Amino acid sequence: MSCLFISAAHKSSGKTTLSIGIARALRERGISLQTFKKGPDYIDPLWLSSATGRACYNLDFHTQSHAEIRAMYARHMAGSEIGMIEGNLGLYDGMDVGGSNSNAALAAMLGVPVVLVINTRGMTRGIAPLLLGYQAFDSNIRIAGVILNQVGGGGHLSKLQKVIEHYTDLKILGALRRDPALNIDERHLGLIPSNEEEHAEGLIQRLADTVRQCVDLDKLLSIAETSEPAAGYKTQASPQKRYAGLRIGLPNDKAFGFYYPDDLDRFHELGADLMRFDTLQDRQMPSVDGLFLGGGFPETVMQALEQNVTMRRAIADFIEADGPVYAECGGLIYLARSLTWGAKRCKMAGVIPADVVMHDKPQGRGYVRLQETSGFPWPTGTQASTGLFNAHEFHHTSLQGLDTSSATFGYAVKRGTGIDGSHDGYVYKNLLASYAHRRGTGKSPWVDRFLAHVELCKKMNDDE
Repeated sequence: MSCLFISAAHKSSGKTTLSIGIARALRERGISLQTFKKGPDYIDPLWLSSATGRACYNLDFHTQSHAEIRAMYARHMAGSEIGMIEGNLGLYDGMDVGGSNSNAALAAMLGVPVVLVINTRGMTRGIAPLLLGYQAFDSNIRIAGVILNQVGGGGHLSKLQKVIEHYTDLKILGALRRDPALNIDERHLGLIPSNEEEHAEGLIQRLADTVRQCVDLDKLLSIAETSEPAAGYKTQASPQKRYAGLRIGLPNDKAFGFYYPDDLDRFHELGADLMRFDTLQDRQMPSVDGLFLGGGFPETVMQALEQNVTMRRAIADFIEADGPVYAECGGLIYLARSLTWGAKRCKMAGVIPADVVMHDKPQGRGYVRLQETSGFPWPTGTQASTGLFNAHEFHHTSLQGLDTSSATFGYAVKRGTGIDGSHDGYVYKNLLASYAHRRGTGKSPWVDRFLAHVELCKKMNDDE
């Protein structure tokens, strides 16, 4: 097994588009490639999954222990010929001044060589001290080569090559010129996800064609072979499918698509059936025992959501009939009375007695730390800890008109914003709706607990 770590000096260097192109180009060579994304990101993994045809998994210091990161990496590397990790931010960026949660820390921990993507716009000789500094800053990692991006032309490329060859020992693995046709459109929360982009496949193919022409894939593969072996993955005994037969509804469309693949894997491991449906096109949701309404961009299709009256009513009726529902961010927005963005206002499901308003700037962004309250509706379970856990949020919306004095909340916000700066996780009947995105881990096994909640609700309903 071999692996590459694609990073950059800073964000917006082009590492995502390059990673997508590399992933598809290697797949077209018949290589079995497993991708990973560093940090709590949904959008880049969707693109990488589209490029490879297999799920991309997140490796995140905030929600996972080192042992969990190593185990996830080893588990999914075991079924592939090569791995590729796409970093977030810059190589040395992170929340900790000591760099313990940086891309460099992850590359060092897993023993993966780094390929640095450099946005060369407006740069010539200045690239030398930049690269030398990045090489010298941390002796625990190895920067094995660079890919030059946003190159102005032949003259610009020639100067860059001469400078890098004169001052450094780094290999130039490729150079891409400025080309707007290779850009993925962005909006308020970053790149448009591939599940919304109508021309996603065509763009992925253009990126792959460009990479084949401009990047030395053979050198990349050689560098990947220098990675340290992934720690031997020990096949775990399959968990008892104790929730076999439970049916969990999962909207998967242009409005909702933010799901961690390892969380979905856990549903399957425990025996639950995920019933996917489309909140825009389907008139009714499938027959289910519970609902998981993930994050996404309901604001971009708010009119279509409003027009699908039967779906809104079906979900609202399910909740009113004590159906168990877990909703994250986009799901919370959908369950409110209305959604306003600029001059446009659309009706939503009307379960949460509040109105959602879009703002120009983020209302909550980054890592959060939450404490479960006595109002948290799910069973504690044998694996649960003190109820204190890490998660993340990223939203431009806020809830307005909610009577927080009478509302029940499942979380107290220790760090972050949540619904009102102090609370998150609105609870109504068997609904839990929050701005926070949870991730199933050993300390926070939310999938297990949600399924236990669904099972309990089903038994109570059957007994009536």
